[in-house]
Amino acid sequence: MSGFLNYLTNNYTQIFSLLGEHLYLSIISVVIAIVIGIPLGILISNEQKLSKPIIGTANVIQAVPSLALLGFIIPFIGIGSAPAIVMVVLYSLLPIVKNTYTGLTNIDKDILEAAKGIGLTKGQTMKKVQLPLAFPMIMAGIRISAVTAVGLMTIAAFVGAGGLGYLVFSGVQTVDNHMILAGAIPACILALLIDFAVGKLEARLSYTNKQRYASKKKSKAKKWVIATAAIMLLAAGGLKVYSTANAEDKIVIGSKNFSEQLILGNMLADLIENKTDIKVERKLNLGGSQVAFSALKSGDIDLYVEYTGTGLVNILKQPPESDSDKVYNYVQKEFKQKYDIDLLQPLGFNNTYALAVRQDTAKQYGLENISDLSKVSGNLIMGPTIEFPNRQDGLIGLTKTYNMSFKDVKAVDGGLRYTALKNHKSDVIDAFSTDGLLQAFDLKVLKDDKHFFPPYYAVPAIKEETLKEHPELKKVLNSLSGKLTDEKMREMNYKVDSLKQSPEKVAKEFLENEGLLD
Repeated sequence: MSGFLNYLTNNYTQIFSLLGEHLYLSIISVVIAIVIGIPLGILISNEQKLSKPIIGTANVIQAVPSLALLGFIIPFIGIGSAPAIVMVVLYSLLPIVKNTYTGLTNIDKDILEAAKGIGLTKGQTMKKVQLPLAFPMIMAGIRISAVTAVGLMTIAAFVGAGGLGYLVFSGVQTVDNHMILAGAIPACILALLIDFAVGKLEARLSYTNKQRYASKKKSKAKKWVIATAAIMLLAAGGLKVYSTANAEDKIVIGSKNFSEQLILGNMLADLIENKTDIKVERKLNLGGSQVAFSALKSGDIDLYVEYTGTGLVNILKQPPESDSDKVYNYVQKEFKQKYDIDLLQPLGFNNTYALAVRQDTAKQYGLENISDLSKVSGNLIMGPTIEFPNRQDGLIGLTKTYNMSFKDVKAVDGGLRYTALKNHKSDVIDAFSTDGLLQAFDLKVLKDDKHFFPPYYAVPAIKEETLKEHPELKKVLNSLSGKLTDEKMREMNYKVDSLKQSPEKVAKEFLENEGLLD
């Protein structure tokens, strides 16, 4: 408990900043969902034939996993707050649309006949009778959507939109429970506060409580709600316009979602800020390879660090190749021709895949290399990262090369694979040769005796257009070439993953120690 309190004390500024981002994104999403959902509910209550297809579509969207939905959205609208908001709006529509429809269609027919009998038009009946009576049901849908939006918005960090999910994802990657709690607890409190606020708003605007307030006060309350929603929507639009208008005045640096990438992303940003007058925006902790590469292709980011093996196999869909020069030259040529992306000089270290086991497992089965593992793989459970089982340079190719078959494969996210291994929930994991957690968990790294894994030399990947606009970047970024050895990178990862130092601090210290900052 004391460790968690110390973490809060040392990082309260960042937590409050991320909390503000989370609240902003959640409210914008819910407001948009209300603006779309209530009219849709009214429409299908009047046009019954539309109810099944519209509610059915909303049900289908609700059934799609959130990360899968983000994966569909990113190629069309890029990364940042936009895809996160769209995703949450789509998930929030079902309870609002369905509750509005249910509330309006379950009103006693005698009441509607009475309204018709006193001469009310269809529009007047909707406004003066149906909506007031359906109001509690509609607000119940809004409350469900609001609470759900806060939880879902943690995934915004996966696409660089910020929010409390940044702490949750970072904590999972570094196996830091304090960081996970620092993101999860404020998100829970925020969900409860939003539910409380919406409940109070419902009580104030409820049809049954109308007579408690004067007509003037009611009018002001309604105007206040409408004005608040309008201001928030205008602010969101203004932010987007401002961001677009200033996109050409800055360099946007991205990274994937693990410690090494966060260190490298900050390192590139610090170097550019120190050596040039270019403004830098950091969109770090994005998703996996495809998210980061898609962001680079679409222009949402200008630069990030990729690995030659990932470029060869995962992006260009070529078979693994062990010659590091051939891999680099091929990926450089193809990236330039196909995507207008330049690969700069390698940073120096080779973060290739490796298989790791606990020391007790290695001792029990006499494991030194992957060939040894293949002989006993049927007795062991593998707990790899989510990407690894689906990659040709991962489990697919590995099982063919070494003729192995595990008892079970339970893929998990990032840092969780180390926790699962430690807790004996799995026996073998995929690791990266520069992982700091290999040292922290005292794991046995098995030798790739058949040289299956291709080289994964880290190289800055930058848009050709960006390099033409700022040619000085090439010299600045190439000053890092060869400076990062496997040992140096592993030590930096260890500082972040085990000693809980921030990636920003570790990156800056390295640049200062190497004399790369003025």
